[in-house]
Amino acid sequence: MRKWLTAVLACTVAFSLAACAGGNGNSADPTSTSTSNGGAATDKPKNVTLRMAWWGGQPRHDYTLEVIKMYEAQNPHVKIEPEYANFDDYWKKLAPQAAANELPDILQMDISYLAQYGSKKQLADLTPFLNAGIDTANISENAISGGRIGDKLFGFNIGVNAVNFQYDPELLKKLGVDKPDENWNWDDYYALAGKAKEAGLYFDNGFRPEVFFGYYLRTKGQHLYNAEGTALGYEDDQLFVDFFKPLAQLVKDGDTPAPDVKAQIKGVEDDMLVKGQQVGIFQWTNQFVGIQQVANRPLEMAHMPGPDREKGLYLKPSMYFSISQNSKVKEEAAKFIDFWVNNVEANKLIKGDRGVPVNSTVIDAIKSDLAPAQVQVFDYVSWAQENSSPMDPPDPVGTAEIIQLFMTLTEQMDFQQLTPEDAAKQFREEANAILGKNK
Repeated sequence: MRKWLTAVLACTVAFSLAACAGGNGNSADPTSTSTSNGGAATDKPKNVTLRMAWWGGQPRHDYTLEVIKMYEAQNPHVKIEPEYANFDDYWKKLAPQAAANELPDILQMDISYLAQYGSKKQLADLTPFLNAGIDTANISENAISGGRIGDKLFGFNIGVNAVNFQYDPELLKKLGVDKPDENWNWDDYYALAGKAKEAGLYFDNGFRPEVFFGYYLRTKGQHLYNAEGTALGYEDDQLFVDFFKPLAQLVKDGDTPAPDVKAQIKGVEDDMLVKGQQVGIFQWTNQFVGIQQVANRPLEMAHMPGPDREKGLYLKPSMYFSISQNSKVKEEAAKFIDFWVNNVEANKLIKGDRGVPVNSTVIDAIKSDLAPAQVQVFDYVSWAQENSSPMDPPDPVGTAEIIQLFMTLTEQMDFQQLTPEDAAKQFREEANAILGKNK
């Protein structure tokens, strides 16, 4: 794990140096490490239009549009049409596009959906573009391999991150606590949630179950899925009950918000942490800078609750860029991905929002330009390198259905419509039926 993050941090530095190339290996810019030929061919390149889609909040949209403008300025034959939405709406929009073979040329991809879209032959294999469009000289194989399903590379890893607790220190002080204890556990978390209610606040807004139940299982030496992706990876349903029953009780007690309250959160601008109504949020490190920018006040980060935090924590590809199989301009799409991961100036705009960069030279090149919040992210990921365990295999086909199942069951538990014991049984039956299709 340590060697891997060292390689990632090294890779990020290279990413910065390569940024100035604009995806153009013929650029005269001496800081470029990219070998792609971008838009500086001897013959005038043919005009092309690329559709590019991603999810995120407004800060991500804003800087992504700036990176696109930078690329278009250096490659005037390329026009990029952006398509963006929040996370949930993004996948709702992508599904019918995939069914109609009309996916964008470049699409941001999540590990939970990579196998699903890849197995249906909707994503192009990027292997032919490695060092033939996408310069990987300063990117470790470990970073690249996170996007492989079998022998095909369906997503190019554009950053790594880890989960943690992100909070407003001034709001936490209203609970009589300066910061979460270094070795806090789940009981400490439940107690703080109760104190938040007494202070007229929520402590957090709950957990994405597929992420944090997975983390909890890992702390117990178990896994959400088996290695083959054909069934659940744990046998004892008491683990499900032990995780979800206290969370449902927090909702019942008013310590954390009910599903109908959370349904009003359409983007980071609506988050109750941003509005000063809750102390913090459990989420990925690459989301920290964006939420702090929107909140416009200092936030801090704390480790996940334990015990056995090191077993639960892992470094994850924060997201990928994929190229759709139906794209008619795959080579040009690959050149843009090259620009994204290898261009220093572009990464001075990105600032690790999509995860700590994978290019080793980029990290060193941009770290001195980072704001304190961004340095916090880089430092936390560096800490996680020494205090985590290897990542599970990529999520299997059917994960999207299982996420929806999770959401349905947790909502029913939160509304006291279903007991955790019955939910555990139903989850096992339905999840195994979904995963069994992979046999």
